[in-house]
Amino acid sequence: MGSTAARVISGSELATLSHDQLVELVADVRVYARVAPEQKLRIVAALQERGESVAMTGDGVNDAPALKRAEIGIAMGVTGTDVAKEAAEMVLLDDNFATIVRAVREGRVVYANLRKFFKYILACNAGEIWTIVLAPFLGLPLPLLPIHILWINLMTDGAPGLALAIEPAEKGIMRQPPIPPDESLFARGMWQQILWIGLLMAGSCLLTQKIAIVLGWHWQTMVFTVLCYSQLFNSLALRSERQSLFSQGLVSNRLLLLTVVVSVAVQLGIIYVPALQILFRTQALGAAELMFCFAMATIVFAAVEMEKWLLRRHWLRY
Repeated sequence: MGSTAARVISGSELATLSHDQLVELVADVRVYARVAPEQKLRIVAALQERGESVAMTGDGVNDAPALKRAEIGIAMGVTGTDVAKEAAEMVLLDDNFATIVRAVREGRVVYANLRKFFKYILACNAGEIWTIVLAPFLGLPLPLLPIHILWINLMTDGAPGLALAIEPAEKGIMRQPPIPPDESLFARGMWQQILWIGLLMAGSCLLTQKIAIVLGWHWQTMVFTVLCYSQLFNSLALRSERQSLFSQGLVSNRLLLLTVVVSVAVQLGIIYVPALQILFRTQALGAAELMFCFAMATIVFAAVEMEKWLLRRHWLRY
């Protein structure tokens, strides 16, 4: 909006203005009094010409053209006419303007959670792909079997991803600036994060494989375990784009915590239960091997938390 003092303008004064004059003036007007229906449409058009996204509220038949022209037309559900409701994108069932604020908040939460879901799924899949593709170039044997990839995609990809989709609203979500309508879902560093998280995850797995081969450990089971647990710990770190998990608290998303705990337990069953060992072609890991897997799996979590720390201090920008 403009930097000059806010103005109040009446319908009669508005009628004397040309379209170009209105476009110039509209940024500084805060209140329009006694305007005609066609003048509402002029106001919306002038704001749009200045690059603004316009929300328009109305309840009568004469409001329909402006409701239709605005980016977001908001009709009253109780007192509004059927024509106004048909022209609007949103209908307030309680005719309470405070509901608009709650709707905007919910929309921001949904959009933020979509970004978290796609970031998690794509980063984890990138980690799997890089692990399989890079191993032959490093002179390493095939690190994972098809059944391992199938299990990871079904369990450690799907369940935490769905839990991230219902993540509660982050602190200060309504103080964030509006998202440009033409902004890509992968903007603000998201594709860079997917790339480096996937590469780091693969690097952890391949380093585990190399060390395990040198030490004579059960390297394939260890790579399988590191990849699985890396993804689970990554889901915890990706709950917020900037806020630390330790300030959010583990129990603020109980479903995600439950899926992580269950997945960790089931993975241990795959390693140590004889029937599951046969099915997944795994081998029981010793205490040192298992502890090493947990340590390697926390690398991605620590890196994501460090990135958020740098973002909070504005030492890193996307």
